[in-house]
Amino acid sequence: MPTEILMPALSPTMEEGTLAKWLVKEGDEVSSGDLLAEIETDKATMEFEAVDEGVIGKILVAEGTENVAVNAPIAVLLAEGESADDIGEVSAAPSETPATDAGNEAAAPAASEAPAASSPAPAAPAAADGARIFASPLARRIAADKGLDLTQIQGSGPRGRIVKADVENATAAPAKAPAAEAPKAVAPAAAPAGPSTDAVLKTYADRDFEEISLDGMRKTVAARLTEAKQTIPHFYLRRDIKLDALLKFRATLNKQLEARGAKLSVNDFIIKACALALQSVPEANRVWAGDRMLQLKPSDVAVAVAVDGGLFTPVLKDAEMKSLSALSAEMKDLAGRARDKKLAPHEYVGGTFAISNLGMFGIDNFDAVINPPHGAILAVGAGAKKPVVGDDGELTVATVMSVTLSVDHRVIDGALGAQLLQAIVDNLENPLGMLA
Repeated sequence: MPTEILMPALSPTMEEGTLAKWLVKEGDEVSSGDLLAEIETDKATMEFEAVDEGVIGKILVAEGTENVAVNAPIAVLLAEGESADDIGEVSAAPSETPATDAGNEAAAPAASEAPAASSPAPAAPAAADGARIFASPLARRIAADKGLDLTQIQGSGPRGRIVKADVENATAAPAKAPAAEAPKAVAPAAAPAGPSTDAVLKTYADRDFEEISLDGMRKTVAARLTEAKQTIPHFYLRRDIKLDALLKFRATLNKQLEARGAKLSVNDFIIKACALALQSVPEANRVWAGDRMLQLKPSDVAVAVAVDGGLFTPVLKDAEMKSLSALSAEMKDLAGRARDKKLAPHEYVGGTFAISNLGMFGIDNFDAVINPPHGAILAVGAGAKKPVVGDDGELTVATVMSVTLSVDHRVIDGALGAQLLQAIVDNLENPLGMLA
């Protein structure tokens, strides 16, 4: 039976995308790994590869089509022996919705089953519980030759479809007894959504305004931050940090780095300070995972980068192991590609801790929203000259930076959060120690 090529989920937060460009046309032969199309996600423009071989029988979604839902059919692939006359079977076949990974957004509900059209193609195999198993015709033939039970093979194609590569190296195994059906979870009550679109439009009907449609990134930012504020029990810890020693040390290092064309920013020191603090207070290097916590060993630090229409949080992995100059170069690269929307998903997914710095905009202090599943985020304000009382009790002037640590109370308690923030302060006020 012809295979539906589905709109892929190319990022963990993607719910819909734009089919920017087809790289194939109807009648083209494709193999696994061939490029099929360019897809604009909520974060970037990415290339979409084929996972099975065959002939492009029909393109269902035209170039430039926006708001194509994830898992919606975008084309039809014909296997050996199939023709365009068989394409009608695809629309008559029951559709299924795959289970989503823990970090992904929920998929749309499956469509109700419709009676399948009669076809000379062999019937699709079914699991013991009656659920249909999706497999390409070639994969079915190989499985039959090898005596494989398709219910025991995990498919790597769209919607878990079993393809040639999945069965080639598999060995025959007896079918397992079906697992008992898990009790259905009770859905939580919906949170208030605020005034409706119609209500807001009515309120401003007599005013001059311009409607601005939401792109994928803005929809994702709105959804994730609303979820974060509604579901994460934030609490906030605030400290002032004296930067004079750091600024002096930075000037010395930058003078030595001039010949290499490198220049360290205060933000580079903040990244390093946070990474080392997570090593000093390892119990704070955690993320919330629903019914448990995960405590990471490396310090993977995310840094918020403002882009047109939203923001990215690229992750600097193993930041505690990298030199200041290496962190600086990596951050410049990630920030530049973030602004061009050229980051790959693995570059902005993960981490346990984030930094949001608005000091360059003159903001003295602010409270940042935690990016789930992170355990905390550090909001960094501007450094400014302020009167302070010195160690000798005398009034003096120092460059002071205000920071606020937003903490997920499910992951980090107050005393532990205070220890983490103290470690960050110690690293920034004694910067030479970060090189030890």
